[in-house]
Order: sequence, then C-alpha cells, then structure tokens
Amino acid sequence: MKYYIVDAFTDEPFGGNPAGVVLLDGDFPSEKLMQQVAAELRYSETAFVRQQGPTEFTVRYFTPCGEVDLCGHATIATFGLLRRLGVVTDGATCMNHTLAGDLKVIVGDQVMMQMAQPRHVEQALDVDRLHRIMAPEAADEWPELPVEIITTGLPDIIMPVKSVEALNALCPDMAALAALSQELSVVGVHAFAFADDGYTAHVRNFGPLYGIPEESATGTANAALTHYLCRRGMASAGSESRFMQGEAMNRPSVVATTVDGEGGVWVGGRICIVAEGTLQVG
Repeated sequence: MKYYIVDAFTDEPFGGNPAGVVLLDGDFPSEKLMQQVAAELRYSETAFVRQQGPTEFTVRYFTPCGEVDLCGHATIATFGLLRRLGVVTDGATCMNHTLAGDLKVIVGDQVMMQMAQPRHVEQALDVDRLHRIMAPEAADEWPELPVEIITTGLPDIIMPVKSVEALNALCPDMAALAALSQELSVVGVHAFAFADDGYTAHVRNFGPLYGIPEESATGTANAALTHYLCRRGMASAGSESRFMQGEAMNRPSVVATTVDGEGGVWVGGRICIVAEGTLQVG
C-alpha cells in the first residue's frame, strides 16, 4: 500500500495538521489492519482511500485508538494529494463517501470540503464541571456566550474563552476530559477566543478520548464553530471565516470556512506533502 504524510491547512512543511493518507489499489483491507497501520503511523488520523470513479471516492478514517466517521484535516490532505498526483483535475468537484454521509469536495489550490449539515445537539452539560476540567487553576471568569454541543459529522463541545491569553493558558485534566467526552458522546472540546488581528477567532481543540491530547487543525470542529457563530449573527452566508489554530503546538494552521445559502458549512485549506513510502504489510 502506498502512503503519504501530508500537512493540511498550511503550505509550508511541518506546519498545519499532519495526516497519513493510504491509497488503496482495491477493496479496503480488514479493520484490524487499518487500525494497526494508523497506530504505526501515529498521526491523529490516517485516511484510507478507495477510488470508485474519476471523481468518486470512499474514505475511511482511523485514529491510533479507533475508527471515526469523518476527519476534516485528513480529507483536505487526501484530496489535495489526489490533485497533486493528477488523479483528479484542478477545479473538479469530487464525491467523498464517508461514514458521516456523502460529501462534496471542490479541488483547487485551496481544497474546500462540504460538511454534514450542522446540528445543535440537545444534551445536558455541566458547564462548571467543564470549566474546572479545562482550566483547573483559572478564576471563575468566563465570557457570557453559551457552551454548546454542535456536530457537522462529529460532535464537539464548543467552549468560548475570554481572551487569547486565557485560551493559551488552558491546561485540561486529560483523564477527566476523556471521561466527560465519553459520557456526552462527543469527540472533545473546541475552545475559542476572539482577537482583533484579522482572524475570526483563535482556537484550540482537545480530544483525549480518541488519543489526541491536542490537535493543530480541526476541520469538523471549526465547521461546528462556524455554525455556532452563525446562530449568533457573527458569521453569514457567503462570507469566509478564518481560524488560527495550532499556535500552542508550534504548528500554526489557518482553517477557512464558508456558509452556503442553505446553512451548510464548507471547510478548506492548503496542503504540503512531506513524505511518501510503501507499507509492507504482507
């Protein structure tokens, strides 16, 4: 199996969010083998790609701990790679069959992927408990914006923070956060703060339940955040939002999102291929 390591949401090596991308010649191998490959590559997600037509693909996503329905940055990495390899042409609209549904991807210098229709998840959430988990040493001073669970394929807790400084100071109790995430059936927490610096918001994403203490760029969670902002009149159809993520990890990433006329969210960014090789698995 041919594999690549691709940094998504950046055009410079060792920035953005790295993903493994495995191109398959035929059917998917066993789930056990795909899980073993993802654990061996050790990236937060590895995408396994099966081509079904000129612009039609099925992609499955594995973390080091298990399969997930969808991964934004691994999708950007996958279709940016397919464009670079000439498998799909510049400007093509591709169909990506995932466990989260059938999603369109527009391939260009900046790959834009359609997310599952955003949905607010009605779920009881102890916000005080969440704050204690995320910032055990912080004073009880949080913005008035609500904490919500939103999904665009994967559910995340969207948590506002009072400032970029407070955002960078977050130091979650990872075991407690993993337990809370399991209780609420969410991937993790997507924290954000506003700053007057040209970006819509600065963000950090934590998913220890899936073996990801922190992620440097997260497509699904930033799509959920875009829907959160739309619900409050802070984003609108046709406009582009830009989120800065990964600063605390020294892997700065820029995640772009847009909202279409039906309220759907698209997520996109650039890629950089940093390695390729062959998996000897039998």
